[in-house]
Amino acid sequence: MTITSQEFKQANARAKALKASTPAATSARFDRRSGNIIVTLSSGVGIFFSPKDAQGLEDGTPAQLSQIEITPSGFGLHFPKLDADLYLPAILEGFLGSRKWMASRLGAAGGSSRSKPKAAAARANGSLGGRPRKLATSH
Repeated sequence: MTITSQEFKQANARAKALKASTPAATSARFDRRSGNIIVTLSSGVGIFFSPKDAQGLEDGTPAQLSQIEITPSGFGLHFPKLDADLYLPAILEGFLGSRKWMASRLGAAGGSSRSKPKAAAARANGSLGGRPRKLATSH
């Protein structure tokens, strides 16, 4: 794929606008005591999040999470021992993974809820014979 000079100029303009409107990471570290990733921004504000809530970091060990590289733009966090990357502007919007990954996390949380209505529905379903068994298919 070849990029035209016009596309290159447009990409540079978008990057310049992003840099002007979005704080960049100036430092990032894993805090073993709290178990959080802590990022300091160019605005002086600090943010933190649990690696368990970030795509690619959820199964990381403290040793793997302790090595964090900030991309030259300041908009990316790279975890070389996990080969995982996070995009800071997305983190600032509350997204710690791809849309598909975030949706699966939300679905898993919803499926594990234990509300009274869900328990009542499960009991009612059980009294009707429960969920139908899957039939074994032969190939």
